[in-house]
Amino acid sequence: MCGIFGIVTKKEQNLGSILVEAAKRLTYRGYDSVGVATLSGSTIDLRKDAGRVEDVAAKYKLTEMNGTRGITQLRWATFGEPSQVNSQPHLDSDGDMVGAHNGNVVNNVELRKQFMAEGLLVRSQNDGESCVHAVERYINQGQDFIQAIRNAYNDLQGDYAFVIGKINDDKLFAIKKGSGLVVGIGEDFTCLSSDLPSILPLTRKIIRLEDGEIVTLKADGVELHSVIDGSIIIREA
Repeated sequence: MCGIFGIVTKKEQNLGSILVEAAKRLTYRGYDSVGVATLSGSTIDLRKDAGRVEDVAAKYKLTEMNGTRGITQLRWATFGEPSQVNSQPHLDSDGDMVGAHNGNVVNNVELRKQFMAEGLLVRSQNDGESCVHAVERYINQGQDFIQAIRNAYNDLQGDYAFVIGKINDDKLFAIKKGSGLVVGIGEDFTCLSSDLPSILPLTRKIIRLEDGEIVTLKADGVELHSVIDGSIIIREA
């Protein structure tokens, strides 16, 4: 079991403290590694390693990280041993996208072979990285994020939820397939998490995602799409 948390804010600010606190509130789910990524303009700041949240946060100064968007992930090893390279979040081949997942992609071994054959840069054994490359392969074909995630959803077998973002953008995207995913809406921010404990200190305005739903997070609100046909889903918090 593991957990993810993501946040989008209106203005650049210190997100490290928020992300570390969110990670701490997900530790009850079990984990062996932790990582944090923040996005600001054309920059992704990624810091991660195997170990306890408190230890990794102190070693890599996670609470000092700034940005307008951020992702944290707690990992419990399935594919690949606990290590820095297998810790999440993961980058795409060019370092322009970053993402993390909660769950188990059962065809990870086959996907890694496909990605390497396609010339993508596969750095780890972890199935969370496969989620990122599954989106990347379709972005590279010129598809927008919603279409790319819809196609990646069909490629990634198993139960999971994952979140991903790109440089020079103001959004995060996430999808639910089996694993829990909850969205929170606040004043000038939106967030998502594997479970409520990391969201409730920030907002009580909640949307629970259903399987096969894609959520787009922006600072001023969220939009839901169906993975089946890309249609917009209306659901009030």
